[in-house]
Amino acid sequence: MAGEIHDIALEARHAGWRLDRAVTDVMTSLSRERIKKLISEGALEGADGPTRDPAFKVKGHERFTLTVPEPKPHHAVPQDIALTIVYEDEQLLIVDKPAGLVVHPAAGNLDGTLVNALLHHCAGQLSGIGGVARPGIVHRIDKDTSGLLVVAKTDIAHEALAKQFAAHSIDRRYLAVVSGLPKANEGTVSTQLARSPQNRKKMAVAPDHKGKHAVTHWRKLTNLREAALVECRLETGRTHQVRVHMAHIGHPLVGDPTYGRSKKSHRTLLKELGFSRQALHAARLGFIHPTRKERLSFESALPSDIQELVNRLGV
Repeated sequence: MAGEIHDIALEARHAGWRLDRAVTDVMTSLSRERIKKLISEGALEGADGPTRDPAFKVKGHERFTLTVPEPKPHHAVPQDIALTIVYEDEQLLIVDKPAGLVVHPAAGNLDGTLVNALLHHCAGQLSGIGGVARPGIVHRIDKDTSGLLVVAKTDIAHEALAKQFAAHSIDRRYLAVVSGLPKANEGTVSTQLARSPQNRKKMAVAPDHKGKHAVTHWRKLTNLREAALVECRLETGRTHQVRVHMAHIGHPLVGDPTYGRSKKSHRTLLKELGFSRQALHAARLGFIHPTRKERLSFESALPSDIQELVNRLGV
């Protein structure tokens, strides 16, 4: 098996540990899931040859060699697409995504995506996520939503960030221009979300026993003309969550073609501005760095199109 060969020397303190846990404790650059997969594939060899049982209890002081294959190339093609990189180190990077940029290649968008751009930008820097040289997209932003996105460059960063998202400990805040003036200054929307039975491309509020739990905390920042600028803090991160939740309480996002029809007083302005997307921007992103364990927080100002919309709707 071609690739990098690493010497793994276990210590007395590892006695009684699962093999995959002990090896991960020594080989800190790979996630436990990746180590488990490599062991199952026969990439870990001891004195008696390959050891394929990740749950094997070690005695301590054993020595192994771990062969880590070169990451397989990603199927997407690297493309030189301009990106706004807010922060970058050896583990991760933060992108300020413009509206209109698709995150993942898919039917109808096979190239020209954020992944294509990242493969070019990170050439030679990706250690491989699950054995593939690819950027670790831990969360997504809709094509026509702008703002901050964290991307893992290593297997260990991808696993650590995914755990934080699963635990709802990531600080994610969006700025949105909503139609109508909310009567309250703040509130919480807590529902189940699922695919709409009428339109599979849409999400919808579902009965309690169906869908996935979704919670959005919102607060009004500025009163506008038949609209308001609000901040939405996501406790969960479901598909289209902000868009569906604000529409659910009667205040759909201005310009949203899927979940709300703009007021007549707004349509002329949107046409004049050439504004043809939902007025939604991922403005803040905070999390614990996967290896340094320190808190990182990033902010992104409203892009010019939403700022101009806010200015024109000012009262």
